[in-house]
Amino acid sequence: MAETIELTIKEDGKRIDAALAESGLEQSRSTIAAWIKDGLVEVNGSPVKRSYKPKEGDKVAIHVPDTKEVEKLEAENIPLDVVYEDDDLIVVNKPQGMVVHPAAGHATGTLVNALLYHAPLSTINGEFRPGIVHRIDRDTSGLLMVAKNDKAHKALAAELKEHKTERYYYALVKGEFKENNGTVDAPIDRHPKDRKKQAVVAGGREAVTHFEVVERYMGCTLLKLQLETGRTHQIRVHMQYIGHPVVGDPTYGHQAEIAGIRLKGQLLHAKTLVLTQPTTGKRLTFDSELPKIFKQVLNAIDDSKLKTDAD
Repeated sequence: MAETIELTIKEDGKRIDAALAESGLEQSRSTIAAWIKDGLVEVNGSPVKRSYKPKEGDKVAIHVPDTKEVEKLEAENIPLDVVYEDDDLIVVNKPQGMVVHPAAGHATGTLVNALLYHAPLSTINGEFRPGIVHRIDRDTSGLLMVAKNDKAHKALAAELKEHKTERYYYALVKGEFKENNGTVDAPIDRHPKDRKKQAVVAGGREAVTHFEVVERYMGCTLLKLQLETGRTHQIRVHMQYIGHPVVGDPTYGHQAEIAGIRLKGQLLHAKTLVLTQPTTGKRLTFDSELPKIFKQVLNAIDDSKLKTDAD
């Protein structure tokens, strides 16, 4: 951390992000909100949620992340796999290993750097997250929608918040399922002991993941998953929670090698995205192929497919 800012709340009744934005800090409200989401803002010694309303006299500590490496956002001529584009939005297929937006340790080479070279983006999320309506993890591949103007950004974000955007993922997970489908409804928040991880925590934020078995293999299962909410690491945390961590996940607990193939990250792909075009109101559906490494693994374990009643 670069520094810790400490201050005292002078009046109650306002949400924490609004109260801090009006306290004289140089940062924008969107930046402060991002810090709150990342667990960097504490009130009376404990991290709080964005909806928290502090009281007069509360002591606030803001652990400012070190952003010296991201002093200026540069457009970079990095190839993009653009699935769709119009005047309002871009749908891009992000490769595994690419960070979505710049942060400490990842000042360049991100999806945002590439997008800025490609087209103008909305400004709602601040200087370092332009156009980003939702994110996927660095080592998760797949479809991501990006707003090109503020009007479109507001519409896409509102649809996402209202659970009207449909997002379907494919994941290869450890273990075999007896059921064909199910739902994991378990609240997620920052891990109580490891700030870099998320966990199922009582009193955390609502998190709902639906899953359906696509294929059964000996020792692992290919799932199709639908996100009803969009918490950080949601699928990875939920799969670990039910005892079926995503294969290749370095954080939530499964091997980095399968069938003799060395993995560089989890086998999790945002395959399908369904959204409403902000201007026309037309419902749009986008689909993407599984990445090469994912297909290689499935081909390698093909002989271990298990018989099912449908076979």
